[in-house]
Amino acid sequence: MSTVLRPPSSPLRHHHGGRRHHRHHLLPSSPFFLSLKPLSLSPLISLYTPYSSSSTSPQQLLLDSQETQVDFDNWDRISASGVAESFNFDDSFDSVELKKFETPAVEVRELEDIPDQWRRARLAWLCKELPAHKTPTMVRILNAQRKWIRQEDGTFVAVHCMRIRENEAAFRVYKWMMQQHWFQFDFALATKLADYLGKERKHLKCREIFDDIINQGRVPCESTFHILIIAYLSSSGPSVLDEACNIYNRMVHLGGYKPRLNLHNSLFKALLGKASSESKHFLKQAEFIYQNLTSSGLEIHKDIFGGLIWLQSYQDVVDMERIAALRAEMRSRGIKESKEVIVSVLRACSKDGNVEEAERTWSKLLSIDGSPPSQAFVYRMEVYAKIGEPTKSLKVYRRMQEQLGSTSVAAYHKIIKVLSKYQKLDLADSIMSEFINSGMKQLVPSFIDLMRMYSVAGLHEKLESTFLRYREVCHPNLTVFNIYLDLLVNTGNLSLAEEIFHEMRGNVAIGVDSRACNSILRGYMTSGEYVKAVKIYNLMRQKKYDVEIESSLMERLDYVLSLREKVVEEPIRLKLTPEQREVLTGLLLGGVQIRSDGKRRLHAIHYEFNEESRIHSNFKRHIHDEFHEWLGSHDTMVDSTADIPNSFTTISHSYFTFYADQFWPNGRPCIPKLIHRWLSPRVLAYWYMYGGYRTSSGDILLRVKGSSEGVVSILKALKAKSLDCRVKKRGRVFWIGFLGDNATFFWKVVEPFILDELKELLKAGGDSNGSLETQCINFDSGSETDEKNSECSDADTS
Repeated sequence: MSTVLRPPSSPLRHHHGGRRHHRHHLLPSSPFFLSLKPLSLSPLISLYTPYSSSSTSPQQLLLDSQETQVDFDNWDRISASGVAESFNFDDSFDSVELKKFETPAVEVRELEDIPDQWRRARLAWLCKELPAHKTPTMVRILNAQRKWIRQEDGTFVAVHCMRIRENEAAFRVYKWMMQQHWFQFDFALATKLADYLGKERKHLKCREIFDDIINQGRVPCESTFHILIIAYLSSSGPSVLDEACNIYNRMVHLGGYKPRLNLHNSLFKALLGKASSESKHFLKQAEFIYQNLTSSGLEIHKDIFGGLIWLQSYQDVVDMERIAALRAEMRSRGIKESKEVIVSVLRACSKDGNVEEAERTWSKLLSIDGSPPSQAFVYRMEVYAKIGEPTKSLKVYRRMQEQLGSTSVAAYHKIIKVLSKYQKLDLADSIMSEFINSGMKQLVPSFIDLMRMYSVAGLHEKLESTFLRYREVCHPNLTVFNIYLDLLVNTGNLSLAEEIFHEMRGNVAIGVDSRACNSILRGYMTSGEYVKAVKIYNLMRQKKYDVEIESSLMERLDYVLSLREKVVEEPIRLKLTPEQREVLTGLLLGGVQIRSDGKRRLHAIHYEFNEESRIHSNFKRHIHDEFHEWLGSHDTMVDSTADIPNSFTTISHSYFTFYADQFWPNGRPCIPKLIHRWLSPRVLAYWYMYGGYRTSSGDILLRVKGSSEGVVSILKALKAKSLDCRVKKRGRVFWIGFLGDNATFFWKVVEPFILDELKELLKAGGDSNGSLETQCINFDSGSETDEKNSECSDADTS
């Protein structure tokens, strides 16, 4: 007799038992009797709340609470808040469908129907024992059974693990089965396991089985596509949304399925849930979802139309015809245009320079709301600037001040940009003073506009005074320093230019780039400082910067280099500076990965940054510049912070072998035995900036993976430096906490090496303004680790 596994209507209760309680899931009557109740699926309603989770990681909390950092070199100045905006969905947008999927049934024999008593006993023992162990022990136990275990036995054990909600154990059994010579692909088992893993939001393991199904030449079930997409949308990471879109497209093209309404809506909502600068790249995907909704005859929510118009309005080149078609479709369906839709149309008009349509849209907006949002005024300023009428833009700005009684950051940015572009010097300077006196932040974009205006006008003294005023009220910025450096070089003030260049190199918050090096190189060549010019040229070669100077100076440089050919033209060998070694050590403690080739001869450093983190958006530019010479040609070809990817990898090089052996032996993170020698203030600062958090109470937490012995070594080294801390283990991660006065003392140690623009976000104590809120970790209870008492197991770390 066999049991057929079908999804009944009863809900699946979550299994809360710890590993040491697994033995209680077996019936107590006999060690060889194992009940085979039907395997049930959890209700599908759980699939339609992809943004909720029973546990929240620090990264997820950062995603919810942090505002996106503004890139001053490639900034969307039309955004009224000064930061990228996301689309606001109506509460009625989410839909719930309770209709279940048709999935293949998994057939397994009842334990009492197995003829051999010894086999029944072995299977009962495996079902009891395996879920209580971690992967290495599980594999050893299964390997010991190779002489007798076969496909139906492994299936029996995997199904039992799924019944008791031990889906991780079922996955390990399934992967072990695949490596055996007798394994035959079981579509029903793979589907059921993939669906169970997906419902637990284990998207990577679910995807692994999904790929196995496709590699076998089979098309996954609709349920597997659906659940995997929702699992991706419920996870955090740099590419989960791209993967969800990829699976959705394959569901339509490969599977020929018609996704359900709630799946269309969930994916569409995720596409527009990001900041505008990120979401605008998903326009084609959003249009594809709209086409599928239309072809399937499903109900289209008004926010689908509003979201598409919103996406169109943020494109670099706006398609006004498509916006008009979407608005016409809304009218034909009897859908009224919301205020957000009208503002999106006004945004599109401002980019297109369509004054007539912008005025019609403005009138319609006034009829809906007598007090338009501040961004609507900004878009009107933009549209008049497009047609060369800065005076009308100024009138709109003054009207905004009168009507709203206040001025937004984006309005200041926009009007100063417009006036600077049209060389309205006195007006731009007057409004800039007003902006500074308002006490608002994010002044840097407007300072850049002013300095460029004075540079074009040839008013060198005004440019210099603006730079000095900027230094009094703002943190250092590379673009501002580059403009001032160009001025000094062009006016022949080489000594001050050299001083500014050295300041840029010495300040980690500024740094130097290709533009700065070319500027000072031009100054040295013009003044005949050939020895210094050669040094800058060598620096540029090391950093892989292109030389961009006048042809006459280039000929002279070639001549100088030819005279020093034996010295200068020797190939430069890549070598980490002492500062780079300390930086890399801190980053590796914070979570940076090392990727090695098969023979572990060549290694590459892989940097990955949280795209939603304000801290990481600043930090990645600094790290990109710091390790510029180690990056591949593709990663070095960026013009601004906005072009720097959220993840990049160095070239593979044997120079990283030391770090691979110390921090990533066997392809897993590890804390070196000699870590106590390397915990310098710079190392701690970069560890904090990359893998640390500040709580709302002002405490500082450092995140690290490794063994408990390694953590104890870190503890001893920190205490030797009078840095008292507490340690807590959560899963595979250790949290080192500096609490109260200890956080303040830690901050004093690392502050000199923290980037200036990050100091307010990372400073210990005070109010964090929610920007770095992390999950609450109670260091006074639970499995706490210190020098004398450690409950951590190496097997738990990875």
